[in-house]
Amino acid sequence: MRNVIMAAAFLLPSAALAAEAVEVRARDHSCGELTQFIRQNKTVFVRIGIGGRSFRYPPARCRLGDKRSTTSLRDAGGKLCVLDYACVYDPESFYNKIPN
Repeated sequence: MRNVIMAAAFLLPSAALAAEAVEVRARDHSCGELTQFIRQNKTVFVRIGIGGRSFRYPPARCRLGDKRSTTSLRDAGGKLCVLDYACVYDPESFYNKIPN
């Protein structure tokens, strides 16, 4: 019984963190709607084609090894959106230079 409680204690925080990210398809929304999703949610993954971009608001919440940047994408109407708060891989970060 004690092992079950310990396992639940470790799994619940990771499930809560995983549920925090909201996934949005860029081709389903306008630039304004995408911006609103990013500001309303702490973490948003915007799917762009096969891949995607991770956005965090406020921008100070990027993960270690990421840097804040802007990115451009096409919305539902084909309009080019330039969005801020993108968290992208930073090859110059100390955290990405640590050997595995």
